[in-house]
Amino acid sequence: MTHVVTEACIRCKYTDCVAVCPVECFHEGPNFLVIDPKVCIDCGVCIPECPVEAIVEEKDLPPGQLEYLALNTELAGKWPLITQSREPLPDADDWASRHDKRALLTESA
Repeated sequence: MTHVVTEACIRCKYTDCVAVCPVECFHEGPNFLVIDPKVCIDCGVCIPECPVEAIVEEKDLPPGQLEYLALNTELAGKWPLITQSREPLPDADDWASRHDKRALLTESA
């Protein structure tokens, strides 16, 4: 099993999770983070660090978020590794409680 970054991360991109990851499994896109399932050791330390609760265990993915497992896998192979925390997107707080953000995911720069 792995952990999965879900829709809540889109347009926020808080990186508190990156700072605590012991295996460097996060990859960064323009407005979203993903977890590489091949690297994730399923330790769960990232889950409480996410202020928007965007990270869940694979087995706990809600039905409407199932596509994010495949998205994390695909995009981790395309996006660069991120190993240090950075500032969230400038308007992250405005997007933190919004839903239905999938169409806003930017896959390339």
